[in-house]
Amino acid sequence: MCLLFGLTVSPYVGAQNSTPDIKTRQAVVWTSADPDVAHRMVLMYMHASQNAGWFDENRVIVWGPSARLLAGDKDLQAKVKAMMKDGVKFQACVVCADMYGVTPMLRDMGLEVKAMGKSLSRLLQDDGWKVMTF
Repeated sequence: MCLLFGLTVSPYVGAQNSTPDIKTRQAVVWTSADPDVAHRMVLMYMHASQNAGWFDENRVIVWGPSARLLAGDKDLQAKVKAMMKDGVKFQACVVCADMYGVTPMLRDMGLEVKAMGKSLSRLLQDDGWKVMTF
């Protein structure tokens, strides 16, 4: 899997968009409470995508058990902060964050914590977004 996320995988990966007026955008809905999924898939891939320019916009939506995981894991918090500094956008579902009692912690980290149902539905309906769930 690590080779997949290297910066030299294929001549097509990282290729610039052939129509510069159309932005490529992806979102990952991160729901898993498994730290391996967080470290070795969601955050690793999205950070590589941002740094390599595989998509013009990269967004991670923290939803459900991942909110509790992120709020309690200092290593994940450091990784998320580095990713945000590099331009990855992070949002979190306020309903889930409230259920886990972690809304203030997520906001203090700089995440946009808000109602996500309607926002996610719009992303799913928009042809300009690729959405994955982990």
